[in-house]
This record gives sequence, structure tokens and C-alpha cells, in this order.
Amino acid sequence: MNILVTGANGQLGSEMRIVSRQTENHYIFTDVAELDITDFDALMAIVSREKIEAVVNCAAYTNVDKAEDDYELAEKLNVQAVRNLALAMKSVGGLLVHISTDYVFGGELYNTPCTEDRTGTPTGVYGKTKLLGEKAVEEVGCRHIIIRTAWLYSEFGKNFVKTMLNLTATKPQLKVVFDQVGTPTYAFDLASVIFDILENGKFHNHDGVYHFSNEGVCSWYDFTKSIAELSGQTECEILPCHSSEFPSNVVRPSFSVLDKTKIKETFGISIPYWRDSLKVCLRNILNS
Repeated sequence: MNILVTGANGQLGSEMRIVSRQTENHYIFTDVAELDITDFDALMAIVSREKIEAVVNCAAYTNVDKAEDDYELAEKLNVQAVRNLALAMKSVGGLLVHISTDYVFGGELYNTPCTEDRTGTPTGVYGKTKLLGEKAVEEVGCRHIIIRTAWLYSEFGKNFVKTMLNLTATKPQLKVVFDQVGTPTYAFDLASVIFDILENGKFHNHDGVYHFSNEGVCSWYDFTKSIAELSGQTECEILPCHSSEFPSNVVRPSFSVLDKTKIKETFGISIPYWRDSLKVCLRNILNS
């Protein structure tokens, strides 16, 4: 099978490179320098030339705050480009694996994990455009697996784990919000699941929306405490605070824990606990 991975230089795309090193399938990795997925003709050219049978879309506009002032670009990348990918796969009978987000929720206060059939209530441009991207895939009607994930981190690029590693090593005191609750996701774990679904043909007759994050629940404060503890950064005093102490032009979800029952039962996977995966990532970062 010939598989196109878009956004291949980001966190998830970089992990896809790693997990797909040993396979008989042919993975083609592209980022914006090689392929602009907002250009439908360019996209169809590579789909035709490489005989693409599946796309893993790791590309997106993900700057939550900046998106509020940049709707046009966010919509172009999170909706128009996604529709292009869906149309391309529809034209060749291929599969689109599209990555979405917990930010499709947030407008209503929940205290139980979000299932896939819960109505999306995004509070900002990022979440709204990602939800519209999901709907674009469904409207086009290509074979598809949409995976919503949350709090993604890895050894690659900029992310919360690497930022907190730096801050806890250089600051005597740090305040982190405790009133936003979810679950961190190690990008390697998500990439491994996508790879397993593709490699073993598990995607057949299982179109739909799925949730994936690591197991467990924590706040950003708890997450930071664990990052500091597991990396041996004990000098920095980490204090809990309310999100109102860090004003933003977008309201982030206060509770966006994802229910993973569907993806586990459908594809027969087990998911690591978030602290166990954090240990692995931190070891890789600190040893690199």
C-alpha cells in the first residue's frame, strides 16, 4: 500500500517516520515545502504519480491563540485542505486518516469523559475550524478514520513538555493552571496506533470518528509536577493557579477528557497510562 503522510515534519509526522521504518508498505512523507495540500491540483498530481491508497493527515493550523486573529488561514488549513484530501481519496477509493482535537468540545461543562457522539461545542476559531474539517470529510464521503486527540507532546518540535522542562530548570517558581483537565498524549503512542490500523488492515468497514489519548486524567498543574519530578527538576516551586490568571482571547476547554472505549474495542488496542508514556519521552529527550 502507498501511504501519503502530510505535515510530516511536525510532532506526529516525525513519530510516523519512526514507527514506519520497518514495513513492506511505502510511506511518502511530505510537508508544506514538498506539497501544499491547499492546492488540489498539486495534491492530485502526487496521488496519481505515487498511486496513493491512503493519506495520514498530520497537517493543521494549531496555534490556538493566533487563530482568533487569523481565521482565513486557519480555515484554509483546517477545512479547505482537509476537504481536498477527502476529495482526492474519494476519487481513487482511498482511505483518509485525519487527526482532529479535543478542542471541538469546551462550550458546555462536562464532568464525564467525552464520547465520539457528543455534540461539538468549540469555543474558539481553532476548535471551530477543526470541527468543520471533520464535517468536510464526512460530507465528501470518502473512506475515513477521524481521530480526535489531546495535549500532544513528543521529542520533536515545540510542546508543553519541552517548555516545562526548560522553565522548571530555570525558574525558582512557576504557576500552572489546575482548572483545565484532560489527558496528555505521547505522539509516539498515537503514531503506533495509526500504523497498526494501517498495517493490519483494521480500517476496513470501520469508518468513523474515534478518540485517542493516553489513559488517565490530570490537570496542566499535575502534568507539570510529573514532568519536573520524572526529570529530576526539584528546585522549582510549582504552584496551582486559576486559568483566569492567564488571560486569553479564547476560552480553552475546562474538561476535555476523551473516552477511548470505541477505539480500544474496534481495533483491539491497549493504551499506556499517561505517566508511563511521559517517562519514555522524557528519557528520550534527556538522553538525546
